[in-house]
Amino acid sequence: MAAAALALVLANSDLAPVFAAVLHLPVGPLSLLHWINDGLMAVFFLLVGLEIKRELVDGHLASWSDRALPSIAAFAGMAVPALVYLAVAGRTPGLAPGWAISSATDIAFALGVMSLLGRRVPASLKLFLTTVAIVDDMGAVVIIALAYTQAIGGPALLAAGILLGVMFVLNRAGVTALWPYLLLFAMLWVAVLLSGIHATIAGVLAASLIPIRVSPAAPDAEDSPLHRLEHRLHPWVAFVIVPVFGLANAGVSLVGVTMRDLLAPLPLAVAAGLFLGKQVGVLGAVALCDRLGLACRPGHASWVQIYGTALLCGIGFTMSLFIGGLAFDNAALVDEVKIGVLGGSLLSGIAGFLVLRFAPQPRIGGAS
Repeated sequence: MAAAALALVLANSDLAPVFAAVLHLPVGPLSLLHWINDGLMAVFFLLVGLEIKRELVDGHLASWSDRALPSIAAFAGMAVPALVYLAVAGRTPGLAPGWAISSATDIAFALGVMSLLGRRVPASLKLFLTTVAIVDDMGAVVIIALAYTQAIGGPALLAAGILLGVMFVLNRAGVTALWPYLLLFAMLWVAVLLSGIHATIAGVLAASLIPIRVSPAAPDAEDSPLHRLEHRLHPWVAFVIVPVFGLANAGVSLVGVTMRDLLAPLPLAVAAGLFLGKQVGVLGAVALCDRLGLACRPGHASWVQIYGTALLCGIGFTMSLFIGGLAFDNAALVDEVKIGVLGGSLLSGIAGFLVLRFAPQPRIGGAS
């Protein structure tokens, strides 16, 4: 949050030209901004991939009964925002590629807001929000790989396949040392970058082949390579990579911005997708599953609290900004995306906090 605020301050100060020039400084074959968005974010996606694999093998997504409700809610929470976006901006020439911007929930921001409420939020809702955000991330990875890949280079893609094959062999051979996997991950990143597929996908692909040993509630288990790597990466991603990404990408000049600019098709579509689409998709999916008996709603939580959680799902900072940068090459459109993401996320965060703060506490075991 501090990094995003600093980015906004810099973008609206006399230092804005200097800051922009620094971000576009060439550092070897790429600019500093590209190293952040393609390099550092590959490590972010490596951690996302590790978390997804852990949850699927050894966590809250390990069985269908555990993953049914949050998975259905997450998919609805991706589909409805996309439809809202297209309904608002789809007829405007050149804006359709941004349909996926509002699809993902930022787990760090959403859980951060929820944590401010302490015991007023039942643990079942915290678990539900976490799982929805993880499934969202899975969907976002697939969207990035399929929807935002322009052209594929055959030789580099072949090299990437060979590197993945070597990692698979190491995994099946029971190699638990992390350094061979990390070395191959670095080589895989280069191959994927050259292939035309977005380089961050290398992080998820590599994570899927890091060995895991089942060890519930042991995030730093020494006998599980995946748990060890996840535990070591987490502070670097949380306190370095994500703030640096926010600093480099959240800045947008608000000088001269009027209400007409805020209500332009692109920022309005992004904000509406996050604020309206997310809450309708997530809450509607939970209500439908509960009504049809497909899955039970989170325990010890009232419908008002579930609605507040659905609102928090509309906080889409990191992944939304990332997808926005892939969807549009035009700097002016990217700035409009930032305004929409910040506006929609801010509305969702404030509304979700207020609903959860003042929601009546349900009686344990009683009706909601």
